[in-house]
Amino acid sequence: MISNPTRIARLALVSGAALTLSACISMAPEALEPSVVAEMPESFSGTEQAPGDYTPTAWWRGFEDPVLDALVTDALASNLDIVEAAARVRQARAQARISRAALIPQVNASGSGAETSTPLDGLAFGGLGGEGGEPITRIDNTVFNLDATASYELDLFGRARDDYRAARRDAIATTADLQTVQLSSAAETISAYFDHVDTSRQLVLTQRTVEALRDRAERTDERFLRGLADSLELYQIQQDLRATEASVPQLKSALAATRSRLALLLGTYPEELDERLSGPLTPRLVFEPVPTGLPINLLSQRPDINAAWQRFDGARLRIGARRAERFPSLTFSAGLGTQAGEIGNAFDFANNWTSSLVASITAPIFDAGRINANIKAARATYDQQGAAYARAVLSAFGEVESALADYEQQRERYALVSRQVAEAQSSLDLQRRRFAAGVGEYLSYLDALRNLYQAEIGLSQAARAAAGARLSVHRALGGDWVGEELAEPLALDMREADEGDSRATGEAQ
Repeated sequence: MISNPTRIARLALVSGAALTLSACISMAPEALEPSVVAEMPESFSGTEQAPGDYTPTAWWRGFEDPVLDALVTDALASNLDIVEAAARVRQARAQARISRAALIPQVNASGSGAETSTPLDGLAFGGLGGEGGEPITRIDNTVFNLDATASYELDLFGRARDDYRAARRDAIATTADLQTVQLSSAAETISAYFDHVDTSRQLVLTQRTVEALRDRAERTDERFLRGLADSLELYQIQQDLRATEASVPQLKSALAATRSRLALLLGTYPEELDERLSGPLTPRLVFEPVPTGLPINLLSQRPDINAAWQRFDGARLRIGARRAERFPSLTFSAGLGTQAGEIGNAFDFANNWTSSLVASITAPIFDAGRINANIKAARATYDQQGAAYARAVLSAFGEVESALADYEQQRERYALVSRQVAEAQSSLDLQRRRFAAGVGEYLSYLDALRNLYQAEIGLSQAARAAAGARLSVHRALGGDWVGEELAEPLALDMREADEGDSRATGEAQ
């Protein structure tokens, strides 16, 4: 007779050997890059690029604006899209842990007590005699059981392991989605702040322009009444005044909209931002070229590309899992416990122990095409994710090229408008000196003042466009903008995921 510990040891030995074999088997196809990714150009074209690797962390601090820095920090801490994305990460990681459970033996404990009373009438062995010759008509039985059972399905063809690895890829992709949301939230906050600064500046300059036009219209009306100006000149000035006055409510409405937009990004109410936005807002403009690095770096810098790749690779692994369903599955289970007629004796393991050892194999014979359909569906999903990954790479490369080109053009535009403002200022200074010397007209001074205000409005718009273009460059290049102190780091990359698969296999052994 083989003792129970010996049987359990034999089962563990067979299970360990089979598990070691299964860890090396996967029915998944080989991982291949789409041709579009393999053919990526070696550099970005047609733009001025600074040498060096791209280092995006907290790049907006170069604007030297403490209000902007504080707004971005608060957005990364309180933005509701980030809160929602973080919850999806926790959900995906929990799903991965659920998939991992199939790789590890399941152990359960149970206890039971039963009392039965069975009649003997009609049984084959007939009646039995009791004490005093009285026949026994019923059998009463009381049984107490304490059991511990372990079961494990050997993953001989990698179905459970590939499902787990695919679930890990999903978790990594969801974490990359979180980083994308963080990047987007920071970018939208910066963009909304730039809009607020530009709109505030435009509103102030427009109100000054209204004052200058109102003064100009009053003086033109006086000249018209004295016959020194014709009606066409008067009507033109009045039309300019009314058009400029009409733009003031529009600017105020736009200013309220940017404040509400910022409040939503920060997860608060617009009134909470009044004090923070009431002071002087003067971000320093930054025009230095952005060191972009190599296009291939986009594959690791851009979280949306990382997410697309992880889902692509996860779909590949699920093909292997579905293929493995064609093959037999082998399951072992073992139990160890006690059985006694009294509850106290149920704890006497030395004399009342029980054991069980079961091995079963199951193989599909007829399933009405379910397995083949699942394989085809998995392959179709793989093709979809491959197209999505290639599209993400192409889109990222195109975004970088467009953003770099736009940044160059907006820097040139700002330089041109700056010269226009300088010329308008020179014209105003000349008219001021002429009027003070008594050789120039006040109307000419007012016209020069209005021209300066208009040029400064254009300069504010050009500054907003240049800052937005620089933002677009950083957004297109991707990277971990927010730094480790603010962002939940990506839990795994592809190498770490494979190492985690090996660790899980070792634990299962």
